[in-house]
Amino acid sequence: MKQLHTHNYGLVILAAGSSSRMGQPKQLIKYRNKSLLQHTVDEANTATNNKTMVVTGANRDLLELELRQLPVHVIYNEQWETGMASSISCGVDALHKIFPYLYGIIICVCDQPFISSALFNKLIEQYKKGHKGIVACHYHDTLGVPVLFGKKYFDALLALKGHEGAKTLLSQNADDIEQIEFEQGNIDIDTMQDYEALLNSNKDVA
Repeated sequence: MKQLHTHNYGLVILAAGSSSRMGQPKQLIKYRNKSLLQHTVDEANTATNNKTMVVTGANRDLLELELRQLPVHVIYNEQWETGMASSISCGVDALHKIFPYLYGIIICVCDQPFISSALFNKLIEQYKKGHKGIVACHYHDTLGVPVLFGKKYFDALLALKGHEGAKTLLSQNADDIEQIEFEQGNIDIDTMQDYEALLNSNKDVA
């Protein structure tokens, strides 16, 4: 039977990418008076009672300066250039060593500006009341991050290689997935055009 304690869930934020298409660290661009990174950390901490791990890589110094004043755990992935798998493995391993009693870990990125603590809580609540080992977000006819993996998948997350991400495990375990809707999940920031479109669509709050 699944445990019901919300504080027994953690979250790994993948922030190691170089933002090559953006031309600057997209983790640090501002939206609603916060960097995307700080926004994601704040929402994650609200949902997980500060059981949040940020994985840095490219632009490490700039990101860690941004994170210095935030109540968050940070790990540097020395192998970030090998692909997303190394960042997932690095973050899950580091978080689980600090909090070995976790029943589930949410994997997310920090370029989805409409991510929220309410969304993270929905992932946790769906996992607790459901019978599946994975809860993923559904948007734009696909399943993706943020995604919660139950404890039985921790070893599989650690074993990911190269450019494999969370979607690899989703495709391999399609019959063990619950899903929740994330209506604006398809909005992410990869280019300056994406960012400008976001600001233009929300001029009153950007």
